[in-house]
Amino acid sequence: MIERLQISNLRNLTHVNLHATACNVIIGANGSGKTSLLEAIFLLSRGKSFRHHQPKRYIQHHQNTATVYARLNDSSTLAIQKQADATTILRLNQTTVYNQSILTEQIPTLLIDPSTMDMLEQGSASRRQLLDWLVFHMKQGFHPQWLAYQRLLRQRNSLLKKTRHLTQVQLAELKSWDKGLSNHAALIHHYRERIFAEWQPYFAESIAQLLPAYAEQLSLSYNAGYDTNVALDIQLNERLEQDLQLGYTRIGNHRADIHVHWRSNDSAASNNNFSDTMHEADTNLKVAVIKEQAANVLSRGEKKLLITALRLSQLPLLLNTQKTNDLSNDSAHAQVTPVVLLDDITAELDDRAIDILLSTLAQLPCQVFMTSLTDDILPLVHQYWSKPNMFHVKQGQILIAP
Repeated sequence: MIERLQISNLRNLTHVNLHATACNVIIGANGSGKTSLLEAIFLLSRGKSFRHHQPKRYIQHHQNTATVYARLNDSSTLAIQKQADATTILRLNQTTVYNQSILTEQIPTLLIDPSTMDMLEQGSASRRQLLDWLVFHMKQGFHPQWLAYQRLLRQRNSLLKKTRHLTQVQLAELKSWDKGLSNHAALIHHYRERIFAEWQPYFAESIAQLLPAYAEQLSLSYNAGYDTNVALDIQLNERLEQDLQLGYTRIGNHRADIHVHWRSNDSAASNNNFSDTMHEADTNLKVAVIKEQAANVLSRGEKKLLITALRLSQLPLLLNTQKTNDLSNDSAHAQVTPVVLLDDITAELDDRAIDILLSTLAQLPCQVFMTSLTDDILPLVHQYWSKPNMFHVKQGQILIAP
């Protein structure tokens, strides 16, 4: 858990030094800097901003760097410094490290904010990242395989963009990369498939809380991005001509997706005129009359609750896995405290959903940072956290609330 947080030159946060607790509420007007505080924590954990991928966009004007430092409750320290040219310096316990995943492992960070409320309609990347966040923190072998796959994919796509006709040397090189991609893809799919299966019941439980009317109608499915019954290199070879024409690789782990399906079950008896002689048992049959993407059926408010359920259901799975590993003395998985970032949830969720969200988080061993335009959320916060920290933000200055 983060005990102390320091931020320098990130957007309008020139110098921030605050002490955090299990629940932290940041109140301020639009543009005051409250979301920038969440952005800083996310940057420290993920190595990137959730608002803009170019550091020069979030480094304060006329400054060369932005820095975020945190001390955790076990006395370990983490720091990241971003320069305008995207150069990154990472430190763990005052020692320079060269892999962002080292910091990410220390503070798993889950973001629920308005910008994520359209993920059902967006491309597959944001939904795929939902699953990969879980797999990264639950399966130690996943990340090296993912990195190796991404490196080979970049090489392959670079070659595909350069030419439409391969020489024999290039073809041999491509086949070598495809074989490597295939090997990594099989392991990545294995990890994803296992974690997806474990995630399913937690998602169902979360839906039962947030969208009880649709508990029996909403379901998740995982698409690997290619036919997992056939080695990926064989499929890539079969599609090589099309990939050359398009200039990129169309199938593989990088095209995996999570789908949320909506199914309507109606009684056969209510949709058909049955004769008196029809067997009585037949009138009790249920038939799926509609099965399609949930995004095409649910209202905007219901989609917000669905996306909240997707994210919220990940925490108990992660924490229960950590507890199991701890009981089994699995030293490969250290006990860590997830950090949940809630940005202006009162603008996106109704009172009932906020109550369920906060009550669920309060029961889990996680740390919460939430922002709000007004202090209307405080009575609800006090129901679940006895001593939350309150901060007011004005023009980049963060003050402890009286």
